[in-house]
Amino acid sequence: MKEQNAIIQLKPLYLARQQAASFLSISESMLDKLVAQGDAPRPRKISNGRSGWLVEELEAWGKGRPVSDLLPPANSGHGRAGKPS
Repeated sequence: MKEQNAIIQLKPLYLARQQAASFLSISESMLDKLVAQGDAPRPRKISNGRSGWLVEELEAWGKGRPVSDLLPPANSGHGRAGKPS
């Protein structure tokens, strides 16, 4: 029987500050502000001198955000796919 090479992709458990902000589609300063106000998940201590955001907490927070009445901003790229330059 022939062995097959399987590619296994693991979902990260934690994200660093820059990755967490990018994951939520916000800036790092906005992430800091939301955390300081208690409006976003706080990072967890991973080891001495290292902390990160638990991915499942970020997902739950993002999914719990209210639906917006606003359209995406003009610079978001929304609706540009397939349009000739």
